[in-house]
Amino acid sequence: MTQTLLRGRVLTFHAEPQNGEDSDAYSYIEDGAVLVRDGVIRKTGSFGDVTAIAPDAQIIDHQPHLLMAGFIDTHLHFPQVQVIASWGSQLLDWLNNYTFPEETRFADPDHSALMAEKFFDQLIAHGTTTAVAFCSVHKASVSAFFHEATRRQLRMLGGKVMMDRNAPAGLLDTPQTGYDDSKELIATWHSKGRSSYVITPRFAITSTPEQMEMAQALVQEHSDCHVQTHLSENRDEIAYTLELYPQARDYLDVYQSYGLLGAKTLLGHSIHLEPREIDALAETGAHPVFCPTSNLFLGSGLFDNAGLRARGISNGIATDVGAGTSYSMLQTLNEGYKVLQMQGQSLHPLQAFHWVTRGNACVLGMEDKIGTLDPGTEADIVVLNARSTEAMALRMDRAETLSEELFILQMMGDDRAIKEVYVSGKPSKNAPAVRAPRARVPEYS
Repeated sequence: MTQTLLRGRVLTFHAEPQNGEDSDAYSYIEDGAVLVRDGVIRKTGSFGDVTAIAPDAQIIDHQPHLLMAGFIDTHLHFPQVQVIASWGSQLLDWLNNYTFPEETRFADPDHSALMAEKFFDQLIAHGTTTAVAFCSVHKASVSAFFHEATRRQLRMLGGKVMMDRNAPAGLLDTPQTGYDDSKELIATWHSKGRSSYVITPRFAITSTPEQMEMAQALVQEHSDCHVQTHLSENRDEIAYTLELYPQARDYLDVYQSYGLLGAKTLLGHSIHLEPREIDALAETGAHPVFCPTSNLFLGSGLFDNAGLRARGISNGIATDVGAGTSYSMLQTLNEGYKVLQMQGQSLHPLQAFHWVTRGNACVLGMEDKIGTLDPGTEADIVVLNARSTEAMALRMDRAETLSEELFILQMMGDDRAIKEVYVSGKPSKNAPAVRAPRARVPEYS
């Protein structure tokens, strides 16, 4: 039985840090090690303690770099890989001009398979080991997504968008075919290996009431599946939704009235919320998902993280590629920090890195599987180099605390800071080769 011991500076979270002094929320070990066997973390601790129980383990030395759980992205669009960074327009025009024409190409299984390969190359290169993805309306796109994720042994969640109106003919299903296709895909992929299916009515504008009823039936029949959709991203989107659903009290009520809200519900954006909607989120346990780079790119608005959290609502954070402008969760934290700064809210670096690891795992209800380096969890691990560029190395020369190092990674880091990625305990062949000066192991007080 082969065991691998990864040596480096180890950071793992046990709870959400409440401030920069909340050392009980995490463990940081200067000369640490993670023991991996059969894709699972067997022990995390000091290098001396771990080697004592596994003296024959293969040692891979990542000093002086930082070992952390792989990043988790809770909202992005697989079929939009080739329209990321498309100029101009706010949400509804952006969908019509770029997204919908691009997604029609995913009817082709060969194109879907090629894009799935490229999509996961990008995720892994940026340190993301779990993501929750919208596929296109076509079954071929979902099959390609899960086939490639399975080949790489990734833990991935995704689903076919259900959309039966207000889109080009090549992207429309019907209430019945949307249900039938989703049902078939659930049977094929859900809980098979590391794959999980997500019931995915795209958003209220592209689904009729009849299709919402079918989505409700799927949720009732498959209560262990997550649900994902979009909510209150843009003022025009909200107004149009209320025209299409005049009986609804507000935008969220469209989903609520069809029984789609619960602890497994992920609501992308959730920016312009009414007081009743916030009450409903708190009552049902549904999760807003903060998408800072796309919210800024499309001019959608500013996410009220502190206000929602004050109501006991647990928020995810995500890239939202392709309206989101980077696959990097580091750059997502960068822009998220700025969005919150604009509202007088703070995001401490310890809280930020908890958010993209254990925090997003908690949102998914998967903290027993991913998001930490705890024994018994899946060995998805990212190795971070805070000296990956000359500018970062220059700044690191003055760093005196772990929090400062994390903030440098958060504000200045990108795929170059990802030294290596382990998926199910195996090193990725897609991690970029980073040539950085060898540095001493920091000794933070």
